[in-house]
Amino acid sequence: MSLIAGDQTPETPHGHGHGHYASASSKDKEQSVQKHSVHTLVFRSLKRTHDMFLSDQGNLPPVNDKAEKIMKAVKAKDQYGPVMGIVERQKLEIAQGGDPLMITGAPQVSDPAAGDSQALALISNTKSLATIGGIGINDATKAPTSIVSQAKKIATMPKPKWHPPWKLHRVLSGHLGWVRCVTVEPGNEWFATGSADRVIKIWDLASGKLKLSLTGHVSTVRGLVVSARHPYLFSCGEDRTVKCWDLEQNKVIRSYHGHLSAVYGISLHPTIDVIVTVGRDSVGRVWDMRTKANIITLSGHTNTVASVLTQAAEPQVITGSHDSTIRLWDLSTGKSMATLTNHKKSIRALAMHPDLYMFASASTDNIKQWKCPKGEFIQNLTGHNAIVNALAVNQDGVLVSGADNGSLHFWDWRTGYNFQRIQTQVQPGSMDSEAGIFSMTYDLSGTRLITTEADKTIKIYREDDEATEESHPIDWKPDILKRRRF
Repeated sequence: MSLIAGDQTPETPHGHGHGHYASASSKDKEQSVQKHSVHTLVFRSLKRTHDMFLSDQGNLPPVNDKAEKIMKAVKAKDQYGPVMGIVERQKLEIAQGGDPLMITGAPQVSDPAAGDSQALALISNTKSLATIGGIGINDATKAPTSIVSQAKKIATMPKPKWHPPWKLHRVLSGHLGWVRCVTVEPGNEWFATGSADRVIKIWDLASGKLKLSLTGHVSTVRGLVVSARHPYLFSCGEDRTVKCWDLEQNKVIRSYHGHLSAVYGISLHPTIDVIVTVGRDSVGRVWDMRTKANIITLSGHTNTVASVLTQAAEPQVITGSHDSTIRLWDLSTGKSMATLTNHKKSIRALAMHPDLYMFASASTDNIKQWKCPKGEFIQNLTGHNAIVNALAVNQDGVLVSGADNGSLHFWDWRTGYNFQRIQTQVQPGSMDSEAGIFSMTYDLSGTRLITTEADKTIKIYREDDEATEESHPIDWKPDILKRRRF
């Protein structure tokens, strides 16, 4: 016999048809027990807190009425000084038989019908000026312009310095893969580039001619740095190795082994004979240049460490990671002095200002400026809506950022004003998707910018000598929201 759908009441063997309801009621009992236990715990906690403070109540010092009165008087004078001055003056004028609404130095109102409203408006305006300046009414009526200009000065941003625009000067080709890194030697005569074709090439800076090719890496070269005190070039790559090249013999004289994965960044300490490398194994490694020993391992990041900076002052090592944090390291102890967590996405680039005690960091959300040694946040530079791979800053205060979509943004360091945007052009035969900038650096004079790109070229930019402040004016609109905190 068929049963109608919806009216089926299946029978369970051995008379256990109400098992479901039994289990539901047991669950309800468990939940009520849990709720009761939670309420009990909360009550006990509150009682403990109450008892603890109650026991301390008798130990509090007695209230000194005289001290309280002095404190209130000081606070009133500090916060309500201008208002109290107005009240006292009005009381004095009333006592002398004058009109409290008419203020000394205020113009007389000719129309009696509109007199009250105009006088009240005048008083309210003068009061607000007096409150802004923190001075008396008579002073405010005498010099309102200085107060207004002072308030204006507080509200607006400083005007940015004029910088000449930059233009493409030269394109160099020779690599057979993405050009991933660049460095300029301390004499400012040549620069070196590393590529995905595993070759390091050395170029003449003045003429742009290829001088030398160095082979030795077995995978992409990701970082290069030249020593100012030794004839050495240091390189690192995705083959997990760090190499020291003798530029007098043009060959590898030391290899530093210890990284467990690809090495993405390298920096040379300016005063101590150590190099710092970072990579996909989430650590920074400090190497003794001569003995090849891994003397310190900077561990603390939880994801790939993509960039590293070193300087002689504290913090001597700064690292930026894909875990969205920047860490400032104490090199003597090998521990993190501070962790900056303001960024929301991966940090791929860091840049140290050559003169100021500051650095910048770049992420997809925005570029941030920081003050050493504690990593105090200064300001955001917003508007570069792409993955920023590279940063560079020169002595003139021009910060440049390059992204994986080929966009170059030039910023005034002090004010964060974005005064120029350039879109890089791929070389003929390349796809538009190859318009990516991987690294960049200024030469030592700060007048030439070298970028390495995904279309296998190196581009050199220079300032436009013919540009003037009249031909390229600053299109600047003051905006108080520029310095928002995060």
